Amino acid sequence: MTTVTTPRNSRSVVVTVAAVVEETSEARSLVFDVPPERRDEFAYKPGQFLTLRIPSDRSGSVARCYSLASSPFTDDLPKVTIKRTADGYGSHWLCDHVDVGDRIEVLPPAGAFTPVDLDEDVLLFAAGSGITPVMSILKSALSQGSGKVMLFYANRDERSIIFAAELRELASRHDDRLTVVHWLESVQGLPTARQLASLSDRWHDRRAYVCGPRPFMGAIHEALALVGMPRNKVHAEVFTSLSGDPFAPEVEQIPVGDEGSTATVEVQLDGDTHNLSWPRAATLVDVMLSKGLEVPYSCREGECGSCACTVIEGEVSMDSAAILDPEDIANGYILACQARPVSEHLRIEF
Repeated sequence: MTTVTTPRNSRSVVVTVAAVVEETSEARSLVFDVPPERRDEFAYKPGQFLTLRIPSDRSGSVARCYSLASSPFTDDLPKVTIKRTADGYGSHWLCDHVDVGDRIEVLPPAGAFTPVDLDEDVLLFAAGSGITPVMSILKSALSQGSGKVMLFYANRDERSIIFAAELRELASRHDDRLTVVHWLESVQGLPTARQLASLSDRWHDRRAYVCGPRPFMGAIHEALALVGMPRNKVHAEVFTSLSGDPFAPEVEQIPVGDEGSTATVEVQLDGDTHNLSWPRAATLVDVMLSKGLEVPYSCREGECGSCACTVIEGEVSMDSAAILDPEDIANGYILACQARPVSEHLRIEF
């Protein structure tokens, strides 16, 4: 591959591939060594993802998001895991062309699919490569938490199971806390909502984290509704392909003035509270950047979920929010890169 030496903008970082792990015939993990001077920016939460810049002969490059399968508590270096997808340019390129010592441009960790409390008893659901962020949460909970963990992991067949050996070792080491249930389509067919409900019923009081193909996640949502689990205790991660270029060289930040109609917003970010004037024509990300705040974002097109936050008080409008489920929106989740104020005053929490 062509070695990248200089990042295209100030937010991105060029990392070195420290190791390549062939997980299955269709999946591999890339372990990254981050430059020492940028490591603070790569402190990540279990379940977050990295955005990678991948060379392309047609467009120069494409951006793809891959979940971190490593845990910030048990792994020295961040690791993403990539599974080949049908007609997936990015996944095929990373599986075919990347070797140890190569350098790849990435954006810092982002994403809101993170555990609420590592001490809680949790129910984890994954299918195929959806195991990647779930594995990060699982390892973190076992390392730092005290609760019990049940993992339901669906795959096409036994050869498709990513992290099979690691899961066996973890189940043996934590036999008093971890239960792993494998579901193989080659043996049992595709799981139905009623089958999943029967498996989940005795754990219905736990918080659930779900990642996998949309039909699988739809069946999980239906199953958990059948057993009476509140929707606000179900957290889902959706994989998307970005159409924009978050690695584009930055242009001079356009000042966001207070001229014209404005709202006021109280933003809670990293434990601090900021009171801002919010022009109605500007997005929340634009406003926060104009004030020098380190707002989390990647694509700025409503496609990745990096800037997801919660409206505690007030109302916003959004240009695009397809990545959010209707239930998420009903529970107050918004995308800061798409949000513009409707109310006079708002309170928002990241």
